[in-house]
Amino acid sequence: MACEQGLLKDELEFASHLHINSEAAMEQCASVEREVDKVLQKFLTYGQHCEQSLEELLHHVGQLRAELASAALQGTPLSATLSLVMSQCCRKIKDTVQKLASDHKDIHSSVSRVGKAIDRNFDSEICGVVSDAVWDSREKQQQILQMAIVEHLYQQGMLSVAEELCQESTLNVDLDFKQPFLELNRILEALHEQDLGPALEWAVSHRQRLLELNSSLEFKLHRLHFIRLLAGGPEKQLEALSYARHFQPFARLHQREIQVMMGSLVYLRLGLEKSPYCHLLDNSHWAEICETFTRDACSLLGLSVESPLSVSFASGCVALPVLMNIKAVIEQRQCTGVWSHKDELPIEIELGMKCWYHSVFACPILRQQTSDSNPPIKLICGHVISRDALNKLINGGKLKCPYCPMEQNPADGKRIIF
Repeated sequence: MACEQGLLKDELEFASHLHINSEAAMEQCASVEREVDKVLQKFLTYGQHCEQSLEELLHHVGQLRAELASAALQGTPLSATLSLVMSQCCRKIKDTVQKLASDHKDIHSSVSRVGKAIDRNFDSEICGVVSDAVWDSREKQQQILQMAIVEHLYQQGMLSVAEELCQESTLNVDLDFKQPFLELNRILEALHEQDLGPALEWAVSHRQRLLELNSSLEFKLHRLHFIRLLAGGPEKQLEALSYARHFQPFARLHQREIQVMMGSLVYLRLGLEKSPYCHLLDNSHWAEICETFTRDACSLLGLSVESPLSVSFASGCVALPVLMNIKAVIEQRQCTGVWSHKDELPIEIELGMKCWYHSVFACPILRQQTSDSNPPIKLICGHVISRDALNKLINGGKLKCPYCPMEQNPADGKRIIF
């Protein structure tokens, strides 16, 4: 009992230290953010002032140029008044340029203050946040990182950069790995140029698998092509009516949308722009079709919609302050053995719903999250516990479920994969 109370006290103190450090980290972030806001405000003010000053100079120089051109046409010599105006204009240009340069130097000092605020509020050495024992070998780390960067470059359409990195890093990437990215980027480039041909060809060739995903990609592509015909005016009416036959396979699931498109034909001669169907001509449909194609094509090809490198980087930005707090608490309390496992963190870090990719299971008996070495096991009665809990509950070769309690053979338990 005294031992349990001691452990509980240690856990509460540990949580208290984390809470205090989290508040300090928030204040550090707010301090840097205030400096950044000041710089952004100065940039905005400087930009407006610079634009206004240059416009005034251009206007003044334009007027002077017109006066000089008029004097040249008349063949009259340069008057003393005009010569004085030219001198004043040159002086004004020089003064304005010097003033803008001086204001720009002030911004440099503000930017440097942001860097100083970052150095003052944050620990620049982040490599020591995690023990080296947690990771694989350095060569393995480098290979994984290079592969993640190459995949990110392929996914972003930066094919030439990815090829250059592969050559310089001697990374061997199979053509089978590249091919899906090459095809996706080719089709996306065509969609950005409002060419639906490659996307329609791809959707038709993968029709059955898209239907299994409950995808409406092919219908949306046909709808967008129909809308382009409508935008062509009355001259395209017969072609639009003829193209409408492509909607027949989708009539059951998209009846309402098809009715709307057919109804728009009534206003074709009057102009869709001023009709109740003007929303059909909205350019947002092109952005939507690019997103739909990317999502469905990635799902079909077993690729992630977002770059794994981008997701990892964003998650790391969220988790790093917490990990730094944990490191500080561990060092302060001299409990370096708390974090020694490769597959788990010492505490849970909330990354938000956007980063929820799969379910996890925590054993209700041992109150530990299951892992590959300690997977969840389903008993005959339907209850699920971890393998470590199952082994601890075995008594005389029999297992008694801690919930039912049904007696059963431990070997009858089956592993569950979420």
